[in-house]
Amino acid sequence: MNISILVFGSDEFVAQLPDQILDATAFRLAVITDFQEAISQLEIEPPDVIFVQASLDGSIELCGWLKNQPQLSWLYCILFEDRSYQLAAKSEQDLCWEWEMTATALRQGADAYIWQLTHEIIDKNTVSVAAHHQVILAQLSVGLRKAQKYRELMRTNDLLSAIALADSLTEISNRRAMEWDLPRQVKKARTQATPLSLIILDIDYFKKVNDTYGHLVGDRLLQLLAYRLRHNLRAKDTPFRYGGEEFVVVLSNTNSEEAMIVAERLNRIVAEQPFAIDQELTIPITISLGVATLQANDDDKGYSLLHRADQCLLNAKNLGRNQVVSGEYSDFSYLKAVSS
Repeated sequence: MNISILVFGSDEFVAQLPDQILDATAFRLAVITDFQEAISQLEIEPPDVIFVQASLDGSIELCGWLKNQPQLSWLYCILFEDRSYQLAAKSEQDLCWEWEMTATALRQGADAYIWQLTHEIIDKNTVSVAAHHQVILAQLSVGLRKAQKYRELMRTNDLLSAIALADSLTEISNRRAMEWDLPRQVKKARTQATPLSLIILDIDYFKKVNDTYGHLVGDRLLQLLAYRLRHNLRAKDTPFRYGGEEFVVVLSNTNSEEAMIVAERLNRIVAEQPFAIDQELTIPITISLGVATLQANDDDKGYSLLHRADQCLLNAKNLGRNQVVSGEYSDFSYLKAVSS
């Protein structure tokens, strides 16, 4: 993909940029003259570097706004001074004034401050123009290095975040990931007026497995269970290892009846086929499951939703294990357990 540059400036300003920058095969330029439009573009699709024409209304404000945005402060902003012809100045007083202007521009948010050449110099002195263009290209290189380093850092952070939110044993998301995702799911469900359900499950008599076969076998069983759960859920269902032998499945856009169907299927696919630990050892297990659906009076973090599902899980265990209990269908689950 071409390197992207957002130019907050006029067509005349763009025409004075080095030919290398105007090469469409190397750079992708978006030219904007409206302040609000520039902000919208920066928020939607940040470029690699931004050029700002100082004489344009809102130029200094744009530089300052940019540096006050935590997610955009890395963006290299080059301010081009075209409001004065002080490049031709030779007196000490003029030079001091020029330095003061540069210091002011940098304090106001620009990362680099470049004086534009006058038309007279452009017309008469090709050497100065070439040198000036080299300065622009050099500052552009600085900005591109900064953008590259930032994006590499973001990729590293994304990788570290993924590692921190993954359960190292089962390779599905961990409890921390669930505590981060569940409030987002609650907010989304309420904003879009869609149902949200949750399943919490654990392995029946898992301690007996560890006591009989050892913890390595227990760990392998958890891995195999996580794999089976993950490959028997819908694309919109998200499994988490909640801790120990407990797992949570968040069911977005799923009402209570649909959640029961999902939970009953999980219960069946675990119980129907024993788990092959290795070529010599196969262990049959069952799971108990509790189901709850988001209600209007549930808190925004999802704590009460999770608590109701956990209470249903306890009821499933008290009723004999290897079954599903839902807050909305507890009477039905109880009758089913008694009759079986």
